[in-house]
Amino acid sequence: MEFSLLAQTDVLGVELTTGTVTALGIVTIVALIGLSAFFSSSEIALFSLAQHRVEAMVEEDLSGAEMVQSLKEDPHRLLVTILVGNNIVNIAMSAIATGLLGIYFGGAVAVAISTFGITALVLLFGESGPKSYAVEHTESWARRVARPLKLAEYLMYPLIVVFDYLTRQINRLTGSTGGAIETPYVTRDEIQDMLETGEREGVIEEDEHEMLQRIFRFTDTIAKEVMTPRLDMTAVSIETPIEEAIETCVHSGHERLPVYEGNLDNVIGIVTIRDLVRQSQYGEGDLSLSDLTTPTLHVPESKNVDELLTEMREDRLKMVIVIDEFGTTEGLVTMEDLVEEVVGEILEGGETEPIEHVDGTTVVVRGEVNIDEVNEALEIELPEGEEFETIAGFIFNRAGRLVEEGETISYDSVEITVETVENTRIMKARIEKEAIEEPDAPEIDQEAE
Repeated sequence: MEFSLLAQTDVLGVELTTGTVTALGIVTIVALIGLSAFFSSSEIALFSLAQHRVEAMVEEDLSGAEMVQSLKEDPHRLLVTILVGNNIVNIAMSAIATGLLGIYFGGAVAVAISTFGITALVLLFGESGPKSYAVEHTESWARRVARPLKLAEYLMYPLIVVFDYLTRQINRLTGSTGGAIETPYVTRDEIQDMLETGEREGVIEEDEHEMLQRIFRFTDTIAKEVMTPRLDMTAVSIETPIEEAIETCVHSGHERLPVYEGNLDNVIGIVTIRDLVRQSQYGEGDLSLSDLTTPTLHVPESKNVDELLTEMREDRLKMVIVIDEFGTTEGLVTMEDLVEEVVGEILEGGETEPIEHVDGTTVVVRGEVNIDEVNEALEIELPEGEEFETIAGFIFNRAGRLVEEGETISYDSVEITVETVENTRIMKARIEKEAIEEPDAPEIDQEAE
């Protein structure tokens, strides 16, 4: 069927020329592209906006923040509103364009031109451009579109209710709850991935990255992993004279000492050098060590250090005793030990680094260093066992006996050499991983050239 450019249309008694119809159609399509851009950008802005940022905007009393919060309270309804509006607009745009082109071209040609033409317009001006803008201005754009989007929800309310219901029924049939449309907060793994990306891109410094990683590991760490073991503990008997206790503090370099009665499995409290010196120099009356001893906590070796830190802060304790399941003293944990788990090793005078880097493939470590720290330092995968967490424990477990200085133990591509042994304890070990050989560059046959 052919159409004449001079054809006239009678609409509600008003005659419209083809030129007028074309102009109105173009204006309508432009308006619909604007609405498509509105719905597309709204979806990106609102669903990219984290819940904690919405709460922060409401607390700051920013314009439109409460409306944004209201929309995001039902993310399923919000998504249906945006999809219904966007589809109505895009379908209407395609239908109008097909009708207009049908005036000038045949039916099949008009459909083809309309399909590809509208697709290109929607992709450029209704999707890509608006969504890129919304990603860069998420918060401000979300606050701007919130009120118009709420108005669109009221205008399309019957359609939205129907499609919301139908979508939920389909979700039930497919076994989907629809609860994963929006995750209110980022997960622990996502934050760690962001930290890794931040370090690679140079946004986060290496030291900052390491500290943040320690914070994440903190909640998974138990008292046994951070304690000073029993063999390294310096303690005094309750019958020790005050002057002798002061000497023990000075010689050991410790400000606090556990006080035991009978043996080390019966620690009754903690004494500080400050109290000892005050009593020795300015004290009145004949006080003994027991009078200066303050009670402390006895915690199981499996206790999480984050819970332990909270208890120590609440009870204002600087040192606690770690015991095993039989009540035997296993070691002690100080507030400094817990702080070091976050900020790294705090070295005092005469102390050496727990892990000394010799070169890119070799380190010298103290025996009490945890295996995961060695793995991180050399990028290797030494296993941890149920009975050991330290490099010394790993060596004993692999050897199956006491070891001597100079002995070497191999595991996969890692070679461990015992450097220092005191009595039966491994004090230092050298760990070396096999260097990765880079392939030789191919030789160039100069004669062939």
